[in-house]
Amino acid sequence: MHSKPPNNFTLALGIIILAILLFDIQGAIIKHLGQRYPVSQVMVFRNLFGLLPGLLVLYLSASWKASGRPFVIDKWPLAFGRGALLVTAQVCFYYSITRLELATATTLAFAGPVFVTTLSIPLLGHRVGWVRGSAVVCGFAGVIMVMNPTTESFTPVLIFPVIAALCYALSSVTARFFDSSIPTALINLYASSSTFAGSLLLMLTLQAYMPVQSVGDWMFFILMGLVGGCAVLLMITAYRMCEPSSLSPFEYFGIPFSFILGYLFFNEAPFDRLFPGVIFIVAGGLFVVWRERSLSSNQGL
Repeated sequence: MHSKPPNNFTLALGIIILAILLFDIQGAIIKHLGQRYPVSQVMVFRNLFGLLPGLLVLYLSASWKASGRPFVIDKWPLAFGRGALLVTAQVCFYYSITRLELATATTLAFAGPVFVTTLSIPLLGHRVGWVRGSAVVCGFAGVIMVMNPTTESFTPVLIFPVIAALCYALSSVTARFFDSSIPTALINLYASSSTFAGSLLLMLTLQAYMPVQSVGDWMFFILMGLVGGCAVLLMITAYRMCEPSSLSPFEYFGIPFSFILGYLFFNEAPFDRLFPGVIFIVAGGLFVVWRERSLSSNQGL
């Protein structure tokens, strides 16, 4: 049995929204670099430089220092195994970003909240009531409206973000299997190390490396890793603070973020797809906020 961390919904909500924004910024950088460099090479640099935020946070952790800075944890096979999930997710999502509009790939990847809520039932034993269940369904309906599948030309590439979403969801949910006393940065270090090793092996196997062409590209590679590494830390932190099914609907806010980034940096303007779907997406998230506050108020009586 793993100890259950205290529920802090408001703080976790702020953290996860920041994480989602950083993930979308990372996606924009990946799309930029993926136009000139192989996906596996982009993955290697993302995972290499993504180790730095986790290492810094772990080094500065007072609780980890007080406990003697142990590196070995009880569930280390699971900690490393989560890296395999992330490698699969990265391959699928990064490739889709380079072949689809940023907002389209991101929208499809936001099937993740549905997977998180669903997986929380058998893996964590959570009970998902009709409010949170309805919120997820409402958000997913908004995603479908944004996609407008009746006008899309479906290709195998469109399946890749959905596979990525499933892998990311499994990674997020399994973060709750670790005892709350284990620093989030240490859990992330295990996964990030194995993800880096997996992406490096993939790049070497495919012999897919291209010399970096400019100092500017090096800066983008570094920034991509730092932003992505911070986003992962924030995401894991949020999901360890309260039930994943409570937070998962808010991942849908990444869709308007990606629309804005796609418009600003890639001249993509699929705004006609945004409405009315975004209304359902936001409504689903606000519905959960109202429900959580109502429960907190009742518990305080």
